[in-house]
Amino acid sequence: MDSLLRQIAAALPPDLPTDLGVAVSGGSDSIALLTLLHHVSKDRGISLSAVTVDHGLRTESATEAATVERYAAKLNIPHDTLVWNGWDGAGNTQNEARKARYALMSDWARARQIPAIALGHTLDDQAETVLMRLSRGAGVDGLSAMRGDIERDGVRWLRPLLGLRREALRDFLSAQSVQWHDDPSNDDSRYDRIKTRQALALLTPLGVTAEALGQVAENMQSAREALETQTRLMADRLVSVEAGALKLQRASFDALQPEIARRLVVACLKWITGADYAPRARSLALTLDALRRDGSATLEGCRMLQRGEDFWVFREYNAVKNLRCATNEIWDGRWALSGPAAQAPLSIAALGPEGLAECPTWRETGLPRDLLLASPAVWKSDTLQAAPHAGKASGWAAKLQRADTSNFQSP
Repeated sequence: MDSLLRQIAAALPPDLPTDLGVAVSGGSDSIALLTLLHHVSKDRGISLSAVTVDHGLRTESATEAATVERYAAKLNIPHDTLVWNGWDGAGNTQNEARKARYALMSDWARARQIPAIALGHTLDDQAETVLMRLSRGAGVDGLSAMRGDIERDGVRWLRPLLGLRREALRDFLSAQSVQWHDDPSNDDSRYDRIKTRQALALLTPLGVTAEALGQVAENMQSAREALETQTRLMADRLVSVEAGALKLQRASFDALQPEIARRLVVACLKWITGADYAPRARSLALTLDALRRDGSATLEGCRMLQRGEDFWVFREYNAVKNLRCATNEIWDGRWALSGPAAQAPLSIAALGPEGLAECPTWRETGLPRDLLLASPAVWKSDTLQAAPHAGKASGWAAKLQRADTSNFQSP
């Protein structure tokens, strides 16, 4: 027990918040996580809150969630069960359940002002993930697998068990007389992860072990961090922000090593859209080919356009043409507008071609026409009141909420 406690204490970040959520499914990994954190929290002054997501995919799930609640109560840890409703049965079951689980837990954490949630992923999970991604021809990012500390959806996600084997955790629980339940789907070979788990057992005699694959993930993570550092340096050197768009020096961009160029474009797309994930590799490759060939391309709701010695990345008009909100709200998740009060209710919507036609001096701005079409404008019903970026401010200003290129999200 002391060895496990030392390992999990060492795996926790030094800036660990004093309020920490713990995701507990009731399986051995998450029950061990809750138990170990219960011991560690006493010395670190951490207040724990446990959360279980009941996916409702098995009849036993509600009973299992209740069992977790009783165990948490025994440790004097508050517990909530979140129920997944509304799934229409479309898509991959495990993938849809995973997305719903993270969404529910993110909402739960934000509502309770809990800045971080600990997850029970182990070295076994890490190894399986590396092997699955290896079979799909993954590169550095894919093979770096799961990170131990990442922020997404306004919540910090921690994985302090990534260096520990599931077998060691189960031995620990058995020694403590703590029970857990096994999900039958963990033996269902219809799922890719279970097939991978079975394959890993066959590969172990060849030296392809969980520990070896975990080391691959660490090596790839170091390489990934180096690439991300170089990408940030290039962003500072080549990219400027204008009217919520990103402008890159074309000649310098073309001289970049292809992987850095790819990452820089991904960073631009994610910065504009606020997306957590990069586009699929093939879609991105086709888009970059189109940009080089035609000087124009569209991806992930963004337009990339060559213009003179630069190329621009900005919101695509079709992605925002139906967005409308009140003037005191954030439009497209990026824009706050301020200006004179009006007697009739006003709203923010994309400028569009009709609005641009009412801005006779828009060419004097030096901004691409397609960029202006997707820029925020103030409307009274169907009548244009102001277009801050198109030369018709009328006392209104548009402030970008994400205006510093140093805030590029890493690919």
